[in-house]
Amino acid sequence: MPFKNKSQPWQFDPYDPYFPISYEGVGVGFCKLDFAARIVEVLNEDGKLRKALEMACVDLLRQSGGDPNRVDELVNKYLERTERPKHGTGAIAFLLRDRQEELDMSDKEFARFCESYKLSPEELKDIYEGKEVTNSQLGVLARILRISVEELTVMRDGPTKSDLDISSWKTNECGLQPQKGDPKTKLFALRRTQALKRKIVGANSD
Repeated sequence: MPFKNKSQPWQFDPYDPYFPISYEGVGVGFCKLDFAARIVEVLNEDGKLRKALEMACVDLLRQSGGDPNRVDELVNKYLERTERPKHGTGAIAFLLRDRQEELDMSDKEFARFCESYKLSPEELKDIYEGKEVTNSQLGVLARILRISVEELTVMRDGPTKSDLDISSWKTNECGLQPQKGDPKTKLFALRRTQALKRKIVGANSD
């Protein structure tokens, strides 16, 4: 019979049906019917689009006198250009496009909107063209995008080495976060931990 106990994080139900998903006759996993049907549909459509892109790249290489054996290289080049950048000016440009879409504005309307925040049309154009975002523009862009200057700086520059060092992270309500390297904060945390240990030892001795 089904084992269901809300107090337990791991549960199972033998009567909850899952359906196998396979690729070229090889099973790759199980999923509920509604999700399985959609996953298979999307993946098959993705395969068709990939094949169409390969055919287009082969035609392009033949017309330009290129090497047909480099079709995979050209396909990957186009696929990389469709990926949304996570850092750099390109990532900020995507955020600006998102903000324009959110406001439902035309290009001219959005340029005037940005100009009202002291970002000129020329500066907006430079960002879209991938030119460097300066420190003086961060505050203006942060107000336009409604995010903090700190978040925007990380997006522009990428994560720091300390951010990538998971051993220096701490846990809070939002999960793991980089730990600030403030000596005073570390000393306070150490003293608080020591005081807590003394309380526990004292309670156990009673």
